[in-house]
Amino acid sequence: MFPSGLPGIALLLLRLSVAFTVLLHGYARREVLAVAALAGFLLLAMALIVGFLTPIVTLLVMAVQFAGPWGLGMTNTGFVTVSILNALALALLGPGAYSFDALRFGRRVVDLPSDHG
Repeated sequence: MFPSGLPGIALLLLRLSVAFTVLLHGYARREVLAVAALAGFLLLAMALIVGFLTPIVTLLVMAVQFAGPWGLGMTNTGFVTVSILNALALALLGPGAYSFDALRFGRRVVDLPSDHG
């Protein structure tokens, strides 16, 4: 769930890609969205970049992006579809070793007490 090395770097790049699409999504509607909604987009993007609760955040991202095509017009539907698929891939693959989730929930060595009775 938390691969390191090149797969971990690839997952980091995927997180950055999904975060960037969230920011573009908010930027495209900056005139019609409230400041609180734009701040929410920024928080989602920051959570993705650091890899905080990645599966949950990516589901929220997919919900936000799924609602997007209706307000963006038909020319951006392909972009939204690809960004939803990227978010789905990230939700299924996990955040990778270079994330807050890996630090918090990653592999640990468990020392069991020996029974000398």
